[in-house]
Amino acid sequence: MAIKLVAADPHPLSLLGLAQLLKSEPGFELLASCATAAETIKAVWKERPDILIVDINLPDRKGLELINELKNSSLEVMVVILATAMDEDQTIDALRYGVKGVVLKDMPSHLLLQCLQKVAAGGLWMEKESIGHAFEKMLHREAGMRRLATILTARETEVMRCVAGGLSNQKIADKLIVREGTIKIHVHNIYRKLGITNRVDLTLYAQKRGLV
Repeated sequence: MAIKLVAADPHPLSLLGLAQLLKSEPGFELLASCATAAETIKAVWKERPDILIVDINLPDRKGLELINELKNSSLEVMVVILATAMDEDQTIDALRYGVKGVVLKDMPSHLLLQCLQKVAAGGLWMEKESIGHAFEKMLHREAGMRRLATILTARETEVMRCVAGGLSNQKIADKLIVREGTIKIHVHNIYRKLGITNRVDLTLYAQKRGLV
């Protein structure tokens, strides 16, 4: 049986090229081509494909947000990302959302076909170098969070990440809907528990542990 597909890409030429590639190869059936996230959701619900091929830069919504929504729905569809480029954080999110394959657009077209075949058979297809770096970063970040959980409370961790993100006490207070004085107390307690005396050192502490 043919592998049933839906493709989502904001560029008409990319969709056309993908359609021609799949049409020229036996064993693939492209059911729908979509340019937006809204079109993609409708097509996936209607067509129930085996695999969704999606670019992460859709015009009306980030592709990774779309993937996460599909993951949390009752739809059973495997996802392959076809992108121009992906940074480590995007790759980490893709891993978390259960993406089955990642293919970069500058790779030979036959690799996409191999990816689709492998994913349809229950396997995974990831570009080794980028996925390796991203996986290491993800493990480093999770280890850092586990260590931090033994030192700081959940709210203190949240405040620390806001500080490391460059927010002032007032902006953190506005974000968390508390008084600025409460944030000052949290920051003081974080400094004391971590043996840190200023915001720069706190930011470096968070960055070294992959927390921001």
